[in-house]
Amino acid sequence: MDIMKRENLVLVLYYLLLASTGWVQVNHGDDANVAVIFKTQGGFQHAAWTIAKSGCWSMFKGGLVVNVSGPAQLYFEINNTAIDIWADSISVKSFSQEEWTSHQNQTGRNKTYQVRKSKVAIQVVDSQGKPLPNATIALVQGRANFPFGVAINRNILNNKAYQDWFFSRFKFTVFEDEMKWYSTETSQGKIDYSTSDAMVKLCKSNGVSIRGHNILWDDPKFQPNWVSSLSPQQLSAAAGKRIGSVIAKYKGQVIHWDVVNENLHFNFFEGKLGPNASAIFYRLAAQFDNKTPLFLNDYNTIEDQRDGESSPRNYLNKIRQLRMGYRGPLGIGLEGHFVTPSQPYIRAAIDTLASARLPVWITELDVQSSPNQAQFLDQIIKEVVGHPAVQGLIIWSAWKPTGCYRMCLTDNNFINLPTGNVVDKARATLSHEGLVGSTNAEGYFETSLFHGDYKAIVTHPSMADSSFHHNLTVIPTTFESIDNKLLSYKFTTS
Repeated sequence: MDIMKRENLVLVLYYLLLASTGWVQVNHGDDANVAVIFKTQGGFQHAAWTIAKSGCWSMFKGGLVVNVSGPAQLYFEINNTAIDIWADSISVKSFSQEEWTSHQNQTGRNKTYQVRKSKVAIQVVDSQGKPLPNATIALVQGRANFPFGVAINRNILNNKAYQDWFFSRFKFTVFEDEMKWYSTETSQGKIDYSTSDAMVKLCKSNGVSIRGHNILWDDPKFQPNWVSSLSPQQLSAAAGKRIGSVIAKYKGQVIHWDVVNENLHFNFFEGKLGPNASAIFYRLAAQFDNKTPLFLNDYNTIEDQRDGESSPRNYLNKIRQLRMGYRGPLGIGLEGHFVTPSQPYIRAAIDTLASARLPVWITELDVQSSPNQAQFLDQIIKEVVGHPAVQGLIIWSAWKPTGCYRMCLTDNNFINLPTGNVVDKARATLSHEGLVGSTNAEGYFETSLFHGDYKAIVTHPSMADSSFHHNLTVIPTTFESIDNKLLSYKFTTS
């Protein structure tokens, strides 16, 4: 490993959150993965990754949390000792936790939750089209536009307490294991969707949307037991059959398909079928279902800056590789299995991924158990929900009586744990309660509403009926600046 530093750049750090940017290139040769690393008294800490090229500059953007005081050095690390790294225009900005939180709450496009709102003007007119001043408008929020859900598993099927807790809160979910290949075809040719069918039926009866997770998994440890003995030709046929089977079963009943799970870290299918295996599978899935978005899904892109395999730049590179064989709709799935979050890195990583102009979902968010688990969860939720590129969030906390995967939201009596309170608070912050206003002299009532569906109840002494109802949907206006445009609605009384 060749560690190269830029003119012994020395900084003095004091328990800070750092956001870093800069430009690098290599002096010759092939593209190179470059790690941006700070050396502090606590050791080496990764801040960013980029893919450096010869003859042009590549930008890096990252961040880290520094937990020690004292001098620091900035290093650039690659695997090739014959290559020199050039760097320029390096910027390092520091924030205290209080400053970062204030920035979230008060400034710019990262203003927490405000990117989920639009300004709305509602005008009420009478039957002759004349403005109606002093009309009272009560807005009742229905289904939210921003998907916020929690994973479930088979334990929900016969547990009313679990059902009551979950369905009273969430309209989006993903199944922990029940739709995966190793669950539905434990023996070759014996396909059993009975459990996933029951879960789909239960979700549909409660108006809950489901992510299709997953069709195939590139990790060799998570294949049906019988798959490992197949020849390449047999594996190709079995994988194609699996794709066709699960899509035919749940087409139109899921909102996404995770087609090849974790194919940045693993290459089970590529190793046996060739480097284009994922692209072939995505293309085949699109042939079976050309309406449901197809997603990549992987871990450590936002949660662990040490992992170069799934760095934001490598994720974008994977998308480019996939696009060589598949040109259809695509989404970015970020699992989000955190230990200790770095808010600057989360933001920088999503900023980088947003350049692909594809839907970004946080698909499996959880935090390792620790005294700070709830606090960390709160920080992460605020960071991802406050980013305009993120279009949905699923918490990975399916309940089991023996304990959840890494993080539970309730105890076994379905009483909220501190993590559950964090989730409930976040949901409440994304909702309106008791929103009532009056029209001005021109018949207008202006407010700011979270994106989603609403029922407006209008009353006025001059109305023949005591009130009338009108439905409206508030949607984002643009990707870059969701809250800039005023959305206008006109209601006519009878």
